[in-house]
Amino acid sequence: MFGVRQTLIFDADDTLWENNVVFERVINDYLDWLAHPTLDRAELRAILDDIERANAATHGYGTAVFLRSLHDCVARLRERPATEQERGQILELADQLINHEIELIPGVAETLGELASRHDLLLLTKGEQTEQQRKIDASGLDHHFGSVHIVREKHTDTYRQLVDEHSLHPERAWMIGNSPKSDIVPARQAGLGAVFIPNESTWVLEHDVVDPADDRVLHLSRFPELLAHF
Repeated sequence: MFGVRQTLIFDADDTLWENNVVFERVINDYLDWLAHPTLDRAELRAILDDIERANAATHGYGTAVFLRSLHDCVARLRERPATEQERGQILELADQLINHEIELIPGVAETLGELASRHDLLLLTKGEQTEQQRKIDASGLDHHFGSVHIVREKHTDTYRQLVDEHSLHPERAWMIGNSPKSDIVPARQAGLGAVFIPNESTWVLEHDVVDPADDRVLHLSRFPELLAHF
């Protein structure tokens, strides 16, 4: 791929900076706080995952939806709405999420700087508009991208619309991210190439099967490895 200008489309959360690891810390504290008398942590987590899946489909993503899920989980387990005291305690548990600073994944800033000198870079992230824009601004990375797109969800049609909007050539366009469900599978269905860079903290609801025989999916272990391919 060297010598041919490509369009590289980057995911943000857990690809450029750490994100879900903070949610996981809050969830671990939350499960301790629940201290359910009969259900173990795995059972409690399965219930929370189901609630998060339903809320994401209805309300989207972001901290506010996550807090809604924590409240809904209390309501389901205790068969009543969370009290004001419980809601306050949940908010305290989530303080590290609400006020955390952006932590870039090692090598991201330097790698983007070099890639931007020879390719066209776009940013495609899903979530709540204001929250995602705040993270992008705080990251200091926005100047690397020709355009930034914040969407509610990443479906195959999302990628097709991006191709149409920028008159991209799918054979020279690549989606780069950590999520099989949002970054890899739908990008391939839209005809783009994909670069899968796993993050050990990837949200369980973002898991999916990546075809190991697909030669248009590049598997990397670290972000800076992109420089060996683009």
